[in-house]
Amino acid sequence: MRTPPSLLSLSIDSALLHLSHFSDLSPLPDHILLDLFLRTLKAGKLTEKVLQLFIATGKDEILLLIQDLNIKRILSPVLPTRCSERF
Repeated sequence: MRTPPSLLSLSIDSALLHLSHFSDLSPLPDHILLDLFLRTLKAGKLTEKVLQLFIATGKDEILLLIQDLNIKRILSPVLPTRCSERF
């Protein structure tokens, strides 16, 4: 018989499903934040917005993991909105 998942594990899974709706992850304890980041990677749900949420926490473990995995932010080019001879 399988052991039921812990309440913490279920909470992290639920947070993973709704991660794009969060505006701040910095109140989370380090171990939960790290687990959430790893599960986000495993689930393939790391978007630019979600990456920015993790970077904004400023937690050293997360920043080092992002650097070690060579995850880069996508830089969108700035395109002119109006093309004319005069600028």
